[in-house]
Amino acid sequence: MIGFNCPVCGGELNNNGKSFVCELGHCFDISKFGYVNLLMSSKSSAKRHGDDRLMVRARRDFLDKGYYSFLLDNICEICEKIVADGSVILDAGCGECYYSSNIRKHLEGCGINAHFFGVDISKDALEFAFKRNSGVATAVGSVFSLPFAESSVDVLLNLFSPEAFDEYNRVLKKGGFLIRVVPLEKHLFGLKKAVYDNPYLNEHIPHEIDGFVFENEIIINKIIELSSNEDIMNLFRMTPYYYKTGINDQKKLEKIDHLITEAEFGIRIYRKG
Repeated sequence: MIGFNCPVCGGELNNNGKSFVCELGHCFDISKFGYVNLLMSSKSSAKRHGDDRLMVRARRDFLDKGYYSFLLDNICEICEKIVADGSVILDAGCGECYYSSNIRKHLEGCGINAHFFGVDISKDALEFAFKRNSGVATAVGSVFSLPFAESSVDVLLNLFSPEAFDEYNRVLKKGGFLIRVVPLEKHLFGLKKAVYDNPYLNEHIPHEIDGFVFENEIIINKIIELSSNEDIMNLFRMTPYYYKTGINDQKKLEKIDHLITEAEFGIRIYRKG
């Protein structure tokens, strides 16, 4: 079974061009932005679902300038080695599909044709994914209740998104891969120094995950230089720091048009046991 599952009964959803419908008649319309809303109201009580337009637009503009292209290139190389023709790839917490869209294009250029799906709780993010012409089938949904059948996914991408490892274990096939990107201790420390009086290192994120075998980690340490206030503000607004920072500290960045900061990532590769 390849594709989305009904969030009501768990049955396979079939796309008739306008809607997704299961055998029991549960119907979910496809929006004008190409995504289908499979988020059940009982699964989320939040008033604001996911990243808002400000954060999504900032991330799109920042990433499209290539600042994290070195990270994308590494993920593409990993996928080239582990993805087989016809594989099902799920980007859990896909955002505007910057990574999954470019991974898909890279794999196609290598002659590998996979089925790409993205799930995100933010409708704004999926609207931007549609405008990107990502080639990724997208659905509004929670990573903690993925609209996929058990053991239906070959590779799951968890790139700066919420971590729902029990659910990832459920949908991945035995022997399937989880690619997880985490920020390391000094990630964006230069940005923090420009904002906070007492900047802090990120906490260490443990490698171990129940149900998964840790196979490898690629550590990336880069220094990035931003030479416009627009890019600096986009970087800040696309991070969780923006909404956790007071107005006075936020205003410090409005006067800066040049910033050098660390970019430190760990790309961790796991296999479902």
